[in-house]
This record gives sequence, structure tokens and C-alpha cells, in this order.
Amino acid sequence: MAYATVDELMARHPNEAALVAADETTRLFNPARLVRALEDASLEIRSILAARWSKADLERLDEDGAATLAVYACDIALYRAALSASRLTEEMRERAQAALKRLEGLAAGRGALTFLGVGGAAGDGADMVTSPGDVLVDGPPRVFSRRAYGGGG
Repeated sequence: MAYATVDELMARHPNEAALVAADETTRLFNPARLVRALEDASLEIRSILAARWSKADLERLDEDGAATLAVYACDIALYRAALSASRLTEEMRERAQAALKRLEGLAAGRGALTFLGVGGAAGDGADMVTSPGDVLVDGPPRVFSRRAYGGGG
């Protein structure tokens, strides 16, 4: 599962992506290099974030969380594709390094991604947005309460 598509990459960086995706002999647009780079970038993202979230957690990203990773995936993929095509610029390198640094920060807990609901809260949880480390304070009624044993309250 790639976190971004070729269309998203082309929308974010049209000139650079077109240059990197051009075939060296025919100069025609060939998206295969971009597809491989996006797959590799997504694999790298998953491996970095595995320090904090499981693969199942990452599959439950909400729209904002997925969009965040799409930005990082585009920057990393463009860097990888440009490197393989010998068309790397310093700006591409800096964007990829910044994306990797942010991902490492997320994995270390210095940021957060948002996920679709988790079970255990009131209701079905389908529309609840949480992070996997969130504490849910809604629980069943107390069995051993002061009232049940003649205490105050």
C-alpha cells in the first residue's frame, strides 16, 4: 500500500516529477520510476513508524493522517526517483531529509497522527478519531463501590 499516488506526486511537484519520470532515450513520460519510488518511500515510512505504530494501526489512518504521510511519501519518492535518474537537486535532497526527520520525530512521540475510531468507548466508535495511545475513560459501572458496602456517598 503506497501512501501517495503518481497523480498526487505530479500535483505537488509537476515539473520535477515530469523531469524525473522522463525516459532517458525517448524523453516520453514513463510513470514506472515514480511508482517504484512511491512504493519504496511507503515501505520506508512504515519501517520508521513501526517503532510506534503497528501495520494495522497505520491502515486505520483518518483523512488528515493519510494526507500527512502522502506529503512525506511524495518528498521521499521524488528524491529516490531523482537519485536513480541522476537528476537530483539540493532542494529535493533537503525536502526528503526534512520528511525523514519529521517521520522519526513522529516515531519518537514528538508528534501525532490521527486514526479512525477504536473500540471501547460509548457508541460504535466508527466516527471517533483517536491515536492508538489515547486513554479512554469511559468504562463499565463500578462493582465494588462505597455505596454497595455501606460506605458514604
